[in-house]
Amino acid sequence: MPKPDPEKTLAGFIKKFAPPNQRLLRGIRTRLRARLPGANELVYDNYNFLVIAYCPTEKTSDSWFSIGADKHGANLFFGYTGSKLADPKKLLQGSGAKNRFLRLASAEHIDHPDVRALVDASIAVSKPMGDAPGRLLIRMVSPKQRPRR
Repeated sequence: MPKPDPEKTLAGFIKKFAPPNQRLLRGIRTRLRARLPGANELVYDNYNFLVIAYCPTEKTSDSWFSIGADKHGANLFFGYTGSKLADPKKLLQGSGAKNRFLRLASAEHIDHPDVRALVDASIAVSKPMGDAPGRLLIRMVSPKQRPRR
C-alpha cells in the first residue's frame, strides 16, 4: 500500500480551517519554505492546534520555532529557545520557563524585520540548518480535535 503524500495530507489539515486562516497558513508556510529550504517541517495535527515545527533534524526538540494554528489564527512559537531570545521590541508573549510566542496578523508579518530577527536569533542559538532540502513529515494526527472554524 503506498504511503500518503505528506503535502496532500497537510493540505487536508489546512482545509479544516476557515478560508481566511487557510490563506494565512499557506502564506506563512510559503514564506518560511522560501527562507529556510533546508529546514524539515514536522506536522502535528493535535487536539488544540495544527502545529508545523521547523527544525534542522527530524527531532522536535531540535526545532527553532513552530507555527501553531487554531480557529483564531496563527502564532509563531519559540518553544525551546523563547526564553533565550533577546526581544528589545517586546514582541514576544508568554512567561513560561522556555516558551514564548508571537501572534501573526498576516502572512507578511513573518517578513517584518523584527520578526526576521527573532527567527534568525532562534536559529543562531540552536543547531544549524543543513544543505539538503528539508522534508515534510507528518508526525501525529489526533483522533479528537477542537473545531478549526
